[in-house]
Amino acid sequence: MADFAGSWNATLSTPIGTMHVVFDITEVDGVIGGVATSDAESVDILEAVADGDRLTWTQKVTTPMKLTLKFDVTVEGDRMSGGYKAGIFPSSKVEATRASS
Repeated sequence: MADFAGSWNATLSTPIGTMHVVFDITEVDGVIGGVATSDAESVDILEAVADGDRLTWTQKVTTPMKLTLKFDVTVEGDRMSGGYKAGIFPSSKVEATRASS
């Protein structure tokens, strides 16, 4: 199983341009959670499920509009890649690197 915990500097492709987000992912007693922070807001990482090197979760954002984002990423070492779905919008790409501690 991959190590998901840490601070991840992410770039999200969105219909309105590129967004930079920091995922602070925690893992305590096998339970994965955390917070995603952008210039606009901070939201909880919800319903996180790990399966090998794959991690899925949801986030409820309010900026620029109320949406539930559903992430599906793969972690290899200090790199994260995959996609997310935002409501009715097409799937978009997310890439991240783990910040040095």
